[in-house]
Amino acid sequence: MTEWQHRDIASGHWWSLSIAEQFGNIGSEISRAVRWSTKNPDTAEAALHRALELIDLTLDDPRHRQSLPRLREIARAREVVIDFLAGPNEYGSTGASLQKYFDQFACAARLAHVAR
Repeated sequence: MTEWQHRDIASGHWWSLSIAEQFGNIGSEISRAVRWSTKNPDTAEAALHRALELIDLTLDDPRHRQSLPRLREIARAREVVIDFLAGPNEYGSTGASLQKYFDQFACAARLAHVAR
C-alpha cells in the first residue's frame, strides 16, 4: 500500500479539480523543489516526490483517459521534471522554464475561478 503525502487528494478530491488546477498545484511543488535544490537537497527531494505523486494522480484521472494528447503531455511533463531535478537534464530545462510552464496553468485556474 502506498503512503500518500496528499491523503485528502488521493482519496478522490484531486479528480474534481480541472487540469489547470491540477497542474497549478503540481507547479507549486516543483517550485519548492527547484528553490530548495541548492539550499537543502532533502527538502527538495521531498517536494519532488510530492510533485511526482500529484502527476501520477493526474495520469490516473479517468477524465484524461479520453485524450491521448493530454496523457502524453502529462507524461512528458513528468519526464522533463525528473530529467531536470533528478537526472542528467538532457532536455536542457531550467528552473525558470519549468516555472513558466506550470505558472500558465496556475494563472488559467485562477482566471477560471474568478470568472465563476
